Amino acid sequence: MDTELLTIEQVAERAGLSAHTLRYYERIGLLDPVGRATSGHRRYATKDLAWIEFLTRLRATGMPIRLMQEFAALRRQGNTTIARRCALLEAHQQMVQTHIEELQQNLKAISHKIEMYHQGEEN
Repeated sequence: MDTELLTIEQVAERAGLSAHTLRYYERIGLLDPVGRATSGHRRYATKDLAWIEFLTRLRATGMPIRLMQEFAALRRQGNTTIARRCALLEAHQQMVQTHIEELQQNLKAISHKIEMYHQGEEN
């Protein structure tokens, strides 16, 4: 049973996000409404943290917010949307792979230029 409840500050620290970003994610529908303590303060469950960490990975890999919103909306609809969610992730995976390949080519060019400088060439 998931019994650990976390404050917004604890989740922000663990996820590497600001409290403002967490509130924004909730407001735009990336997060389901978060539970509240009797004081009215947000209390996140461990499952919320896992989802936030996944959203952070999507964002870090360049997924646009609108696609993250689409993915979150599909997730809320349940298992009947698994194929659509998988297709969305596969398309994003391909975009990330292409970006990695481009970065590797750029790194190779930079490394080549450094090697030229070490050999005394100035071009």
